[in-house]
Amino acid sequence: MAKESMKAREVKRKKMVEKYAAKRKALKEAGDYQALQKLPKDASPIRMHNRCKLTGRPKGYMRTFGISRVTFREMANQGLIPGVRKASW
Repeated sequence: MAKESMKAREVKRKKMVEKYAAKRKALKEAGDYQALQKLPKDASPIRMHNRCKLTGRPKGYMRTFGISRVTFREMANQGLIPGVRKASW
């Protein structure tokens, strides 16, 4: 389980990216890279990191489900994810 402060930091970054998205786009189109440098660092979308929605785990993130591979495996074995079942042959 990730620390609550790490989860909160990611939420804060996401809000900041959304807040400055239009301004960043306008500055990029204008080619004003000096003004772009003056924006907050966390306003850049590249600084966001995907985390598991349930546990906050940063590694092994599965984009299609929004959860980590560990959580995915547990939920799939319990039959909690529709359309997913363990392969056996």
